[in-house]
Amino acid sequence: MKKLFACLLVAAGIAGAPAAFSQAPSTGLQPVDRIAAIVDEDVVLRSELDRAVANVRSQYSGRQVELPPEEVLERQVLERLVLQKLQLARAEQTGVRVTDQEVDAALGNIAQQNKMTMDQLRAQVARDGTPYEDFRASIREELIIQRMRQRFAQTRVSVSESEVDAAMSAQQAGGVQYHMAHILVGLPEGATPEQIETAKGKIEGIQGLISRGEMDFAAAAVRYSDSPNALEGGDLGWRSADEIPPAFAQMISQMQPGQVSAPIRGSSGFQLVRLVEVRNAEQGSGAQMVTQVHARHILIRTENAVADAAARSKIDTIAARLAGGADFAELARAESQDPNSKPNGGDLGWFVPDQFGLSFGSQLSALTDGQVSAPFNTDAGWHIVQRLGTRQTDAGEQNRRAQVSDVIGRRKLEEEWSRYLREIRGEAYVVDMRKGIPTETPAEAPPATTTPPNG
Repeated sequence: MKKLFACLLVAAGIAGAPAAFSQAPSTGLQPVDRIAAIVDEDVVLRSELDRAVANVRSQYSGRQVELPPEEVLERQVLERLVLQKLQLARAEQTGVRVTDQEVDAALGNIAQQNKMTMDQLRAQVARDGTPYEDFRASIREELIIQRMRQRFAQTRVSVSESEVDAAMSAQQAGGVQYHMAHILVGLPEGATPEQIETAKGKIEGIQGLISRGEMDFAAAAVRYSDSPNALEGGDLGWRSADEIPPAFAQMISQMQPGQVSAPIRGSSGFQLVRLVEVRNAEQGSGAQMVTQVHARHILIRTENAVADAAARSKIDTIAARLAGGADFAELARAESQDPNSKPNGGDLGWFVPDQFGLSFGSQLSALTDGQVSAPFNTDAGWHIVQRLGTRQTDAGEQNRRAQVSDVIGRRKLEEEWSRYLREIRGEAYVVDMRKGIPTETPAEAPPATTTPPNG
């Protein structure tokens, strides 16, 4: 079906003519936008590609010398657009949606961050040469891909307590952060021996160019890397040891700033890694003691005045049963309308008193351990709460564990997401209509020879 779709487009001559026009009754001749690439059942228009290339060039304003030749730059940008189309198609297939209200909120945040009104943002977008509706559509697409990544993380990424313990022990032994960059020569899943040998030869050729001083690392990344961050010179930013794949962490810790690794075979292909800088990670400033309470509650929800009266009557009945000796946990399992705590007998665990709102917190603060409150009302409905205990705890320790878990999760997500992108790219039928042939390897191959050129 995908190939049939491509063949129909080619047969129709949609992208073949260098200057195609259509006759419009009221406006005369109008140029027809050409197709730059076919991506399964979608297309990348020539105007999209030109606009994306122009955006990259504007980002390198004053540093144009760092960009690769036009043909290479266009190929890199086209590959980004192809991946974007594939991600959006998968998002649609899996039911990922973003509402108009969410897009409006995102645009409002962009305006606020740039200290603009919405009218000023629209004017700025127009000055940049982009129709506002196209800009709005691009924001929607970014939100869709972001949401799909979030769903992906929830289903494919998990961090165990033992991983957090090990990472925190390593930090206590001396936290260090590394600023790194990389060049990737990608390999598909189940690569053949011939593909592996070709990729190995390519990464060795790139290494030769860098080691001989014919090209610096960032320029080589822009020109040859298959990584999505190729146009940023392969820059990976600052990372702690927890954010570096274990296979690379030991090697990085033994490198000196400015040093480039030998070719490394990883899950995504062959890589060269450059250590840019090293710094000591900031450590916590000691214990941050806070008071936590352990409590359980029974909730009867309200939505309007009629429901509020019925809820008040029901919660009063429950209070009377508790006063008569009924078991709190059994009543919570039977009557509470809080789906999260109901299976646990209303148990909310340990938390800071105001975590569930000031009204809830003030009720807890007025109780002694073991005491049950009178019925009280919040925005959620009518409650009865029992304070089970209090303790002093180091919130800083909990925050640090949460931060470490987040760091490990981001590293795992990056690895899994890169693998997923290679998977959907490998399965896609992509035709570069600038050439009229399927495209498999987006990045340019470096010179095969390791001998310096004459002169």
